[in-house]
Amino acid sequence: MNAEDVDRAASEAVASVRAADDLESLAAVEAALGAKSAPLNAAKRSLGALEPDQRKELGRRLNEARAEVATAVETRRSELAAAARAELLEAERLDLTESPGGRAGHLHLVTQARDELEDVFVGMGFTVAEGPEVETDWYNFEALNLPPAHPARGMWDTLYLDSGEPGTVLLRTHTSPVQIRVMSESEPPIYSVMPGRVYRRDTADASHTPVFHQIEGLVVDRGISFADLAGTLEAFTTTYFGRSIHSRLRPSYFPFTEPSAEFDITCVFCGGDGCRSCGGTGWLELGGCGMVHPNVFAAVGYDPEEWTGFAFGFGIDRMTAQRNGVDDLRELFTNDIRFLEQF
Repeated sequence: MNAEDVDRAASEAVASVRAADDLESLAAVEAALGAKSAPLNAAKRSLGALEPDQRKELGRRLNEARAEVATAVETRRSELAAAARAELLEAERLDLTESPGGRAGHLHLVTQARDELEDVFVGMGFTVAEGPEVETDWYNFEALNLPPAHPARGMWDTLYLDSGEPGTVLLRTHTSPVQIRVMSESEPPIYSVMPGRVYRRDTADASHTPVFHQIEGLVVDRGISFADLAGTLEAFTTTYFGRSIHSRLRPSYFPFTEPSAEFDITCVFCGGDGCRSCGGTGWLELGGCGMVHPNVFAAVGYDPEEWTGFAFGFGIDRMTAQRNGVDDLRELFTNDIRFLEQF
C-alpha cells in the first residue's frame, strides 16, 4: 500500500463516519474502522515489509490519516449527541398554550389599601418606616408610657413568646413600637407613617380578628400643635375618601398621648345623614390620635421643652371594609376567590 491508498482509505473512512445518522450507527462504523481488516489497520501491518525511508514516510502519512478519522468520529459524535438531546427536549417540552385564558392575579384588597394610604401620606411629605413584628416589652409598652404595673396594659390582649424570660418578648400589639424605633434612631424633625401587621388575643368575629393591619403616623418638630394634628387628619380624610367626607376629633385617653382624641370620619355609607352602619350618628370611628406624651419623648432622649409632636393610628382592615361595603372583617382573610376577584 502506498500514500495514495492511505489517502483513499482515509477519505472513505471519513465519509462513512459522516454518513452515520445516529449514535448507534456511528458506534457500528467506529467498530468497523477498528477491525483488523479495515484498510488503515491493514496498511499499518504492511509497514514492516517496506524499506526504512518508505516505511518512515508512509508511517507519517498513516498517522495523519488515522488522526483525521478520529477527529471526524468525535465531531460526528458531538453533532449526533446534540441532535439527540434537542429531539428529547422537544419531545418533553411543555406546551404552555394548552391552558389558554389564564387569569392574572392582583394585589389583595388590604394590600391595595395599604399602598394607597402610603401614597397619600407620601404626597403629604411623610416617609414610610417599618419595624419587626416580634418586639420587646420595652418598645411595645414601657417606652410608650406603659410601665409593668400600668392598668392600661389591659387595653391590649397580648401574645407573649417563650424567650426564657417571661413577659419580655411578644408579638407587637400595635405599630407604635416603630415610632419608638424611628425616634431612637434619628433626630427631629420627623414626619413618618408606619404600616404593618399586628397581633392580639382576640376571638375572630365580624369586627375583630387576632391578626390585623394598622397604619400610624408620627410628627415631631418645633411648634407642633393640636391644630396641626386636626388639619393633617382632615387633609388625609378628604384626599383619601373624597371631598364630601370630613373628620372630627372627640376627647379620649391613650397612655402615650396627652391630650388624646378619637378620630371619626363622615359615614361613607350615608354621607352623614345617619344609617345602620353609623348607628344613626352620621359618623364612623376610624382611629385614635393625640399629642405625643412628654414621657415618650423622655424615653427616646428628646427634650419635651424643645420638641412637640402628634401621633395617630387606625386599622387598615376596618377602614378597607368600610370603604368597600364589607360588613364582616373575616371575609378579608378567608381567601375565597369569589370574594377576592371582586376587588
